[in-house]
Amino acid sequence: MTQKHLTDQRFIDLDLPPALTQGIKGANLEFLTPIQARALPYLLEQQDVAGQAQTGTGKTAAFLIATFARLHRTNATAATSGLRALILAPTRELAIQIFKDAQAIGRHLPYRLVLAYGGTGYDKQRRELESGADVLIGTPGRVIDYFKQKVFSLNAIEVMVLDEADRMFDLGFIRDIRFLLRRMPKPEKRLNMLFSATLSLRVNELAYEHMNNPRTVKVESQFATVDAVQERIYFPANDEKVSLLIGLLQKFDPTRTLIFSNTKQTAESLGAWLVGNGYSAGVLSGDVPQKERERLLRKFKQGELALLVATDVAARGLHIDNVSHVINFDLPQDAEDYVHRVGRTARAGADGDAISFACETHAFSLADIEQYIGHRIPVANFDASDLADPKPPQRVESKRNHASRRKQPQNKPGRRLGQQPDNRSSKANRDKASSGHNPNHHSVKQSRVGDSNMSSSDSTRGDAARSDTVRPTRVRRRETPAVG
Repeated sequence: MTQKHLTDQRFIDLDLPPALTQGIKGANLEFLTPIQARALPYLLEQQDVAGQAQTGTGKTAAFLIATFARLHRTNATAATSGLRALILAPTRELAIQIFKDAQAIGRHLPYRLVLAYGGTGYDKQRRELESGADVLIGTPGRVIDYFKQKVFSLNAIEVMVLDEADRMFDLGFIRDIRFLLRRMPKPEKRLNMLFSATLSLRVNELAYEHMNNPRTVKVESQFATVDAVQERIYFPANDEKVSLLIGLLQKFDPTRTLIFSNTKQTAESLGAWLVGNGYSAGVLSGDVPQKERERLLRKFKQGELALLVATDVAARGLHIDNVSHVINFDLPQDAEDYVHRVGRTARAGADGDAISFACETHAFSLADIEQYIGHRIPVANFDASDLADPKPPQRVESKRNHASRRKQPQNKPGRRLGQQPDNRSSKANRDKASSGHNPNHHSVKQSRVGDSNMSSSDSTRGDAARSDTVRPTRVRRRETPAVG
């Protein structure tokens, strides 16, 4: 990892409490990044900051250090005054990452940290908040839920942090954010921080409304994407995408590679192709349960998974060290999402590669992306030798489908699915059956649904598995209409 992203300024030269300096040292932080060097002098002087910098440049450490320094200035405690600092993040993964960083930096400080996010641990998180907290880190939905139940109060808030503020707008959280901000002490009575990869007009408007004359701090490179990222783009046909992807993976060592798709269906299908071709891969999307999401991220960070296929749920705010390649299997429809996807690599001064596929379906997004990032993405050519001959995808049955099939009523002999028994003719039917004739019996020939040997074009286009089911022959009876 290179050190060109660091300044010459050291944390030990800042006016920080000794216990906080000790925690910073324990977190292996020595030199300030540019965003930290520009923002912390204002924050340590108790001036609000609205900061913009590329992802992975140290925004999280900047607002955590400023938060702990502010809390150290007062003698209040959570036991006497209630919650003192609120840090809001748009996604569960980002909230968890902030919480872990806060634990590391504040290890030697007496402040109690609580994490609150949706999807799991509702009662446990509630009990921890009821026991008292100095700093609450969480997502807007879960935080506002507890607040409306009066689990905690915002009357004593000294520090307010909004991370990835533009993403709050994208996910529709802004009304919840304003609801919480209006119930805190006035902006001039607290330290306010807003950090994001982009500071749009609507984000600046939010800062103007709910912050106290914030200082705007920007650290940006010449281009919207990080300079250390080596970008290139291929133009495959839809049915060439899987073959090209596997061919590229065979040429470089995919020790830690993020692959992005636009839909959950494509992500699941692509994950099956990768596993079927011998790669250790996981799939991260919005439908994955929270515990499973955390398990996948932990395995990916620890190197147990070489490939992680994800939708944009993982594209913002996650700090995963040493991601060597980011592959846009689908070009994103939003140009900003391209920047945030690519920002998963080349973090903290490291180098990285960003590979994109502009297929027939998603190539229309390229012009907007290149206009947004301010440069053309270099085109990479390929030929038939670069296309792998992939093995069939692994057939993965979702737990939901398995459960629904298990609950489906079984078709009993002599009765079609959905047909009610005819008590009036049951005895006659039994008599005829004993003589070798069964009027209700008919043969049904049905093939498997969703053959695992689907073509790569079916997979990459996210088409649903096709069914070759032959419908049962209709048998019309006077007593009960046949159910087709």
